[in-house]
Amino acid sequence: MTKKLLLALLLTIFAASLALTFLILNLQVETGTDRVAINTIVKLTEQNWDKLDPKLYKESPYEFAIIDTTGVLKYQTGNVISVTVNEAINNRDTLVDVFVQDKMVGKVIINNDYRAIFIHMKKQFIQVSIVMLLLLTVLGVLYIWFLNRSVLRPFRKMQQFAKHIARGDLEVPLEMDRNHLFGAFTESFDMMREELAAARHSEYLANKSKKELVASLSHDIKTPVASLKAITELMLLSARDEKTGRQLNTLYSKADQIDRLVTDMFHSTLEELNELKVSLTEEQSHLLIQIINNVNFYERISAASVPDCLITVDPLRLQQVIDNVVNNSYKYAYTDTPIDIKFEITDHYLEVDILDYGPGVPEEELPLVFNKFFRGSLAVSQNGAGLGLYISRYMMQKMQGDILCSNREDGFTVKLLIPLAGQN
Repeated sequence: MTKKLLLALLLTIFAASLALTFLILNLQVETGTDRVAINTIVKLTEQNWDKLDPKLYKESPYEFAIIDTTGVLKYQTGNVISVTVNEAINNRDTLVDVFVQDKMVGKVIINNDYRAIFIHMKKQFIQVSIVMLLLLTVLGVLYIWFLNRSVLRPFRKMQQFAKHIARGDLEVPLEMDRNHLFGAFTESFDMMREELAAARHSEYLANKSKKELVASLSHDIKTPVASLKAITELMLLSARDEKTGRQLNTLYSKADQIDRLVTDMFHSTLEELNELKVSLTEEQSHLLIQIINNVNFYERISAASVPDCLITVDPLRLQQVIDNVVNNSYKYAYTDTPIDIKFEITDHYLEVDILDYGPGVPEEELPLVFNKFFRGSLAVSQNGAGLGLYISRYMMQKMQGDILCSNREDGFTVKLLIPLAGQN
């Protein structure tokens, strides 16, 4: 339909152009002379040279003047402009000699009214120009209407549609209309919207399934952990020596930590990360020695001396962060690779660098390691949910710190920024 309208408009413009050209070429103004009428005037003048009477010329279609050879005006009809030879030449009038008995006695000046002719031609040209202007105006209005209907209005609809898509509103369809230039695109864009909506729904179902799975596993894990804690408490009551009591206390604390981690994972999966409470207190930096010892199960950690300072942390959450980082090194670095921990005080932070000597993380995946549920290509063969670093970053930021990751030539580094006390 759009092609037909455009073709019709082009044909109309072409036809109008031909019509205007025809009108201009056929502008006609009568500029010829009536030789018979002029000869009649001359003959009557020659026959009545001595007595020129107006009654003789009453049938004449021309205005004229008669002068003798001396230039004296003998006769004039109406408001003849030219009454001398010079005036006649200047006005391009017709001069005819008058002979009486083969002797030239004067001249007849026939008035050729070119001024009137010019005015007449001017009027015709103005009329044609007005018609042309009106026609071009109509065609312009029609063309603007066509552009608005076929280009501008569909484009504005597509622009509004794009805004809805950018806002994530996939419920507003794009009206499909094949009768304009964007007809085919509107159908494709609306199909894209439907595909995006279907993909979002599939993602929602997948996330929901994942959440339900993690929630179910969390519940299943909490039950045996609760039993383990209860049994450990009973064993503590019957412990016979200090060493056994200390080992049972360690076992109980780790079971309690597992319980807390499972609870946190459950909350995070349900997108209730705000339920992970962080209580900040001022602590001595030597607290880090105990935290590191608690995670040094395999005695592979080599820690430098901790600078003496006050830090603002939640000890429980800091333990959780360092547990996550060190366990990742245990899990993803090479077997028996050592782990080095270094400390440095900067203007506002105690920086803790945790270095392992494994393969690191592919550079293209490095910006994604803190994303929820993200597991890198090197973690496919390992168990995990992709929540450790995600929760760790949340904890560090709640403590006004941060956590950063980077590759080295010989391994992987995780940097913890622990805020110094009194910096806020």
